[in-house]
Amino acid sequence: MPALCLCYEVHEPYTLRHYTVFDMGQNSIYENDDRNCDILLHTARTCYLPMNDLLLKLIRRYGKDFRLTFCISGTALDQFEQYAPEVLESFQALAETGNVEFAAETAPHSLAFLYSREEFIRQTEEHARRVKKLFGKKPTTYRNAELVYNNDMATCLGEIGFKTVLAEGAEHVLGWRSSNYVYTPMNEPQMRLLMRNVPLSTDIGRRFCDQSWDQWPLTAEKYASWIHGMVDAEVINIFNDYHVFGYRNPASSGIFNFMEALPGAILANPNFHFATCAEIAKKIPPVAEIDVPQFMSWDDAGRDLNAWLGNDMQKDAIHALYKLTDRVRAIDSPILKRDFERLQTADHFHNMSTKWFTVFSPDRPNPFPGPYDAYIAYMNVLADFEMRVTAAEAEMGIQEDKASKEEHERETHKRTKAHEGEPRTTRKKAAARPRATRKTTENKA
Repeated sequence: MPALCLCYEVHEPYTLRHYTVFDMGQNSIYENDDRNCDILLHTARTCYLPMNDLLLKLIRRYGKDFRLTFCISGTALDQFEQYAPEVLESFQALAETGNVEFAAETAPHSLAFLYSREEFIRQTEEHARRVKKLFGKKPTTYRNAELVYNNDMATCLGEIGFKTVLAEGAEHVLGWRSSNYVYTPMNEPQMRLLMRNVPLSTDIGRRFCDQSWDQWPLTAEKYASWIHGMVDAEVINIFNDYHVFGYRNPASSGIFNFMEALPGAILANPNFHFATCAEIAKKIPPVAEIDVPQFMSWDDAGRDLNAWLGNDMQKDAIHALYKLTDRVRAIDSPILKRDFERLQTADHFHNMSTKWFTVFSPDRPNPFPGPYDAYIAYMNVLADFEMRVTAAEAEMGIQEDKASKEEHERETHKRTKAHEGEPRTTRKKAAARPRATRKTTENKA
């Protein structure tokens, strides 16, 4: 009996305001609270509340036959609590049915694994504890930010107790194999790897409103017929951003009607059923190992990291950020640690992308006029943040160990060189760019 696995990413980043050099040292208000609040409330009205109500209705209608998985980022949970607690309550109502699984990720939706294994583990375990507290069950499924994944990540996740990890069904990784089976990560036979069915996920996530698509309009019956045709599949993984419901595809597109009709259309064939990621990992045995030595993601263009780390600005920003890791963690300041984590959110670096093929979703447009503006604002914020770290160190009497710092920087360069495959000279040039260069760029802007 093939299982249909629905998993939705729920993520809301804290966008930065246009922070200038004149703000540095004067105020440490980095985030655009008005914009964040407006976006969250709009998304709550158009997506979260109506869709969660619909899912609760479907669960009551179909009982245990309809099941799905969510992965809610820590920054989304923060904004629900801050701006719209009724949204959090609606997710908790879904959790109480027992039909919904909640997976874990890095709390701030970060790329921490690329730069600090310790930071990655800290953020992941922090998020898992919060998920258990809010939704009643410790997560065993992991879905990384932007579906970034490789073999080493699976090994790390296995060491801290996760049983299942989700990844992109990238053609260059799968080759002749299909995403419609359960796999194990390389050298991790106890873990299960579920890979996204890209075409079927994209049909809803990207093409649903595309009137030039030869399959438009997409109906539940048509979609179910495609799934029913996959008689040899063991699992069909439909992973999408939750914004596809009501935000990216507005209610007028018929997306809610489509989703309301879909479970009945799927279950009309008794050979198919719905299951959560954790249930699939327990019930369906793996067919083979999948080797992913290089990082991949669900980025539309190359299934790689170019959308976040494809130019010198992005690399400069993220290297400068993670150089502060040990210093921040040594300071007993919840506010500094909160700000440090929020500055790690992957969206900040995506806003700096200069690739011509970079697509900003209508639900998450670039809050800045362009990538250079995003970079300048971010580096100004980071400069002020570092001043606060230095002041806190002085207050606590912390003396930085120069040799230890240099060793940490060498290790960081070594790891990131391996991850991104760029020459050492390029990385040193990017990481060592003087602050004065950034100020000059900002003054010209």
